[in-house]
Amino acid sequence: MPNLLGETSGLMAFVRTVEAGSFSAAARDLNTTPSAVSKSVARLEKKIGTRLFFRTTRALTLTQDGQLFFKRVAPLLRELDSSDDAIRSQAAPSGRLRISMPGELAPLLLPGLFERFATAYPDLHLDIGLTDRFVDLIREDYDVVLRVGDPTQGDLIVRHLADLPMVVVASSPFLKSWGLLGSAEALTGVPFARFMSGGMVSPLRLADGRTFIPSGRVDCDSGRALIYAARSGLGAAYLLRCLVARELNEGVLLDLVPELALPKLPFNALHAFGRTVPLRVKLFCDFMAGEAKALAAI
Repeated sequence: MPNLLGETSGLMAFVRTVEAGSFSAAARDLNTTPSAVSKSVARLEKKIGTRLFFRTTRALTLTQDGQLFFKRVAPLLRELDSSDDAIRSQAAPSGRLRISMPGELAPLLLPGLFERFATAYPDLHLDIGLTDRFVDLIREDYDVVLRVGDPTQGDLIVRHLADLPMVVVASSPFLKSWGLLGSAEALTGVPFARFMSGGMVSPLRLADGRTFIPSGRVDCDSGRALIYAARSGLGAAYLLRCLVARELNEGVLLDLVPELALPKLPFNALHAFGRTVPLRVKLFCDFMAGEAKALAAI
């Protein structure tokens, strides 16, 4: 195995090219020329004895070896890049903090983030992406990602923030037609506004481990759309309780199965910095842990 300790420039050129998508974009990030980036990557390929990219006049694509190498090297470079935080841990956090969070939870999380966290750390530049898809944290260059559900992304560091309660809700007219339900069996016969992701309908999970695919004629890819469908009487909806707290308090939506135990979903922060977590990421996760506990208590 070749010694890569002297290949920092080539490793940086390779990782930034993958993240940026081209030699030209990587060169802009590294303040150099596309030719210099290309030559650095070529030297690295010669050093390790394998091709990392398929190069054509139209596209630059990772080889299978390149994909494996990137997954191994990118977290190490991130940790190296942030290692000075261990020395400067008493200093105020600064620089860019790039965050991805679910769009559904943004209205509940952003006010506190902007009004308290951003005010407390004025030297931080916040770069926030809202999406419900599972972003590629390393390739898309996020510092930290907030996600609901069990994490499935490889060797990322997972910090558990809270467990969020679920609820099955329906409108008052719907409830008059179907009544309060006391069993899982009764729930299987109720029409739902269903959450669909990647062409698949998400199952409804019970606390005892059982699952079933609800029936229904409305499929949506966002919680907000499910709320509107439920309010319109088109079906019940299976949602995070914090998303419908206002509707429940106002009586616009009602708990369809108040006696039925439903599992809570984990709310996590994920990053790829290993044990050397930058101060800006640690402070953000600490702050979000407090916000998440408030969501869990709604």
